[in-house]
Amino acid sequence: MNVIIAIAVSFIIIYIAKKLIFKNNWKTPKQAFVSEWRLILIENVNFYSSLNSDEKSRFEFKVQEFLLNCRITGIETNVNTKDKVLIASSAIIPIFEFQDWKYINLYEVLLYPGMFDEKFQTKGPDRNIMGMVGTGYMEGKMILSKAALYHGFANYSDKKNTAIHEFVHLIDKLDGSTDGIPELLLDKKYTIPWLNLINEKIEEIYQDKSDINPYGGTNRQEFFSVISEYFFERPKLLASKHPELYGLLEKIFKQDMAARSLNKKKLRIRRNDPCPCNSGLKFKKCCGSTHYKKSHQP
Repeated sequence: MNVIIAIAVSFIIIYIAKKLIFKNNWKTPKQAFVSEWRLILIENVNFYSSLNSDEKSRFEFKVQEFLLNCRITGIETNVNTKDKVLIASSAIIPIFEFQDWKYINLYEVLLYPGMFDEKFQTKGPDRNIMGMVGTGYMEGKMILSKAALYHGFANYSDKKNTAIHEFVHLIDKLDGSTDGIPELLLDKKYTIPWLNLINEKIEEIYQDKSDINPYGGTNRQEFFSVISEYFFERPKLLASKHPELYGLLEKIFKQDMAARSLNKKKLRIRRNDPCPCNSGLKFKKCCGSTHYKKSHQP
């Protein structure tokens, strides 16, 4: 028992030391946002497209900042620019209104090609995990399925986004325990109403009287992540079906998601179209310039 306690204490000490070192070495963007990244946001991230010009600039800064401070590593798959931008977007969407937020409990995202099992195997049976926040020797790491990452941004009607789900777990965990109560974001006076509402909604899931993903009935922490996916994917529907729940999530994330216009058509931008960043230039001369230079190389 003493050995187990000693090992646990060692993990805690190492984790705290890493967080302190990481916080002190935090990097901030010094260069302009890459136009190729902006195009990825425009084409794939509805949340970004719903922002005004100032908000878009702030979102871009936060995406850059995240990628400067978190390594993205491919496991049995190559990591491309789109992977990085979508992962960073998943991290930023929940904390967008928190100016000084830092994911000091995350150092690396491991990107797998598809689902994996509890032993992180990508082949064989029982591969049903799409995302996971690391614990123990995996502390400070997150594992994501590339297929799930892309699906989360391609389908906005299913109320699911695996990457956002996992980043909400990290937010929940930052106060010291992953329990479905984000103490750093939730005013104390709302804690009891939040807990009571979670218990009520989980009971509705058990009774098959809810449109909330049944996985949310697993426990409080999973409910918080599941309902956060719903909040950022289908906010108007959530506000209509679960107004009290929507109201508390609005207070937690400081965002009125139902007021945002998230229903955009798939963009198909031609070279001579006006650039969607509203610069006044043609697409080929602005955000699409890198793409067209590459495609016309001999």
